[in-house]
Amino acid sequence: MNNQPLAERLRPQTLDQYIGQEHLVGKNGVFRRFMETGNVPSFILWGPPGVGKTTLARLVANSLKRPFYTLSAVAAGVKDVREAIESARKQQFFNTPSPFLFIDEIHRFNKSQQDSLLGAVEQGVITLIGATTENPSFEVISPLLSRCQVYVLKPMDDGELKILLDRAVTTDSELLERGVEVVETEALFKFSGGDARKLLNILDILAASTDGKIIISDATVTDALQQNIALYDKNGEQHYDVISAFIKSVRGSDPNAAIYYLARMLAGGEEPRFIARRLAILASEDIGLANPNALLIANAAFDIVHKIGMPEARIALAEATIYLANSPKSNASYMAIERAMGLVGKDTTNRPVPLHIRNAPTKLMKDLDYHKGYKYAHDFEGGFADLEFMPEGLEGTRFYEPNLENPAEAKYAERIAKLWRGKY
Repeated sequence: MNNQPLAERLRPQTLDQYIGQEHLVGKNGVFRRFMETGNVPSFILWGPPGVGKTTLARLVANSLKRPFYTLSAVAAGVKDVREAIESARKQQFFNTPSPFLFIDEIHRFNKSQQDSLLGAVEQGVITLIGATTENPSFEVISPLLSRCQVYVLKPMDDGELKILLDRAVTTDSELLERGVEVVETEALFKFSGGDARKLLNILDILAASTDGKIIISDATVTDALQQNIALYDKNGEQHYDVISAFIKSVRGSDPNAAIYYLARMLAGGEEPRFIARRLAILASEDIGLANPNALLIANAAFDIVHKIGMPEARIALAEATIYLANSPKSNASYMAIERAMGLVGKDTTNRPVPLHIRNAPTKLMKDLDYHKGYKYAHDFEGGFADLEFMPEGLEGTRFYEPNLENPAEAKYAERIAKLWRGKY
């Protein structure tokens, strides 16, 4: 019996075997061009677990037959980085492309570790490939980020998971020997959550928990995972099901459930900064103007997590979680920007800003009536002057709909109605 996991046995060896990320690896995708031209910049692959970040990096290096050094940010320190760079430097010859240095989970590198990469990237000693499940804007230092292209990888959809499943059951020698009957796939795809590695790990669990023919059905998948929950959670890596339950519990104003899921994430090794970011987003998206202090509390927790770290950071996370769960809820700000972005995204009219609210720093602008007719709000009673601020054609368009069930926003609605006399 082969002890190698199914995910390793099925790892693609060519770009044509790679499933998903059509926007990157498709006919006109940038990775096709990399392999055709050999011109590869330093880049960062950002996406959830199990979507092929490591595989894609290896395919590029193998296709171009260039040395490929790899480090895991979980275990590597500055010394390891310098040793890898020195090894790459020794591989350099006249007019030869630089070796690749692949850093998995680059978001876990601190500033000094990332600083140690800068010189080698700038001098072309290495071509850096980073992989991260976290937003590089938050986790990668600006000087390094500015020298890298960022490519976003998406979770697999059910169609792509189906292709992967079909390939597994029709090409893997061990599965062919056992025999696989696919009765239904809803539970398999649901538990996989767009993660290819999760799907293949579930197949491994099914194979290990049964004898003879492997039956894939909603019942067999659910039963196998319940019996092997520790193994499944471990392979889940980012515990997306638990973070979803955590967010929904806070949104649903249940502090006890929220604290329970917070404890599960921390016990499972979840990155505290990831949790802190989710709380900050939640404070804006789900609480908003119903309690503006929620964003201040969430931001303070985010700051404390960065400054102090675990285990003490758990206390600040718990305080912010309970506060946000107990806060009144409103998504009015979130909906307002969604409506405005929706309009801007499809509005093909280049709407000029009204002349009276443009600045006029030069005589020419003044002659063109820039700023003419502008009323300085503080010169008027109540600090309000009745002016039109919207571009022509959008007068009276309403994006912000206050949540009248919250006292704070009810006051905003009352003020808007009083000032604008029914315009909004």
